[in-house]
Amino acid sequence: MPIVDVELVGPADADPTLACRLASALGRVFGSAPGRTWVRLHRLPLGDYAENDAPLGASEAPVFVTVLHAHPPAGEALQRELAVLTATVAAGVARPAERVHVQYAPAAAGRQAFGGQLVV
Repeated sequence: MPIVDVELVGPADADPTLACRLASALGRVFGSAPGRTWVRLHRLPLGDYAENDAPLGASEAPVFVTVLHAHPPAGEALQRELAVLTATVAAGVARPAERVHVQYAPAAAGRQAFGGQLVV
């Protein structure tokens, strides 16, 4: 059930397959059955992003990733998933892994519902 939001900072590419390719690749990272990893892709123009006292070029534009799991991994399992997730997103969007920033949302169990059914 992972839901992954990917926000690309920089020029908008017109690749209509990017979200689908990321969803498939991330589904493999999470070991999800088909249709169980969902990716929402957002684009933020480079002019609408800044870092204090540090002008950025397009090659330095970051990627922000937020992951929502029903039950997020912890400890070493989280570290392993994070490493593979970061590398997978970086490869998928052709950005350096150092520019991929991942945030894990609190557990979705008890907070997220699909079609009126609460995730437990």
